[in-house]
Amino acid sequence: MGNRADEKTGGEVGSDSPRLGLDEDPVYSYAEQRAIIRRVDRRLVVTLGVIYCISQIDRGNLGNASIAGMTDELALDVGYRYSIVVLVFFPTYVIFQLPSTYLTRKLGPRKFLAAIVLLWGAIMIGFGFVNKWTDLLGLRVILGMLEAGVYPSAVYLLAPWYSRYDVGKRYFGFYVIGCIALAFGGTLAYGLMQMDGLSAKSGWRWIFIMEGAITCAASFLAYLFLVDFPEKADRSWSFLDKDERDFIIRRINKDREDATVEPFTFARFLRPARNIEIWVFALIS
Repeated sequence: MGNRADEKTGGEVGSDSPRLGLDEDPVYSYAEQRAIIRRVDRRLVVTLGVIYCISQIDRGNLGNASIAGMTDELALDVGYRYSIVVLVFFPTYVIFQLPSTYLTRKLGPRKFLAAIVLLWGAIMIGFGFVNKWTDLLGLRVILGMLEAGVYPSAVYLLAPWYSRYDVGKRYFGFYVIGCIALAFGGTLAYGLMQMDGLSAKSGWRWIFIMEGAITCAASFLAYLFLVDFPEKADRSWSFLDKDERDFIIRRINKDREDATVEPFTFARFLRPARNIEIWVFALIS
């Protein structure tokens, strides 16, 4: 390696051209820096995007199951039953987003995200065995609690890996991968509906059972491929070595000087809540 900073050439600011200051490094050339960042993209953005995609599919399969016969079998068309089943997901989904970011840092993103994916996969399988509409209520409440940790934890994990200029593109890539669920979810559910009658189970039950099994399988892949925060990156399986980890930390400190984790306090955690712009943005969203 050695000092390769002088190998970089000038150019317009862009994803494939160096930016003076940020892209100057005492160890790696510009081309080597981009190669390291692309490895982070493949390992981090893609894995988180797939997890988000699975969460979107699992969250939206209630409507698919309803079309496949769940409404008639569980009498969800009586009064407001179906609307209530849909609604009870959201209180726990909103409430548990706040502590999920803390647990991501406390337990580590690999353990935390893999665990909640496994648990909500088991919950999805449970949906396929309910016999009363009230059973759906409890499962939907728990599902909201577990899925609440996906989006904020993913965003929280992406932020410390990239400069302010780079992270927006990674959020976009993560979100686009997740949105594949909007096109793929219905097709998958339709295919699973064709299992109607197999083992004396209705097609809508197989939607939940099979998608839950896929989610559980994905949790083990998530545990294998997800990475920790940059300061522990060299401990992740087949990922960055110590020198490459140090480069990421140098780059982030050069950009905003926050690569070193500060001790957690609730006062610091809740400090952004005093910013009126955050509340306005939330209301607009």
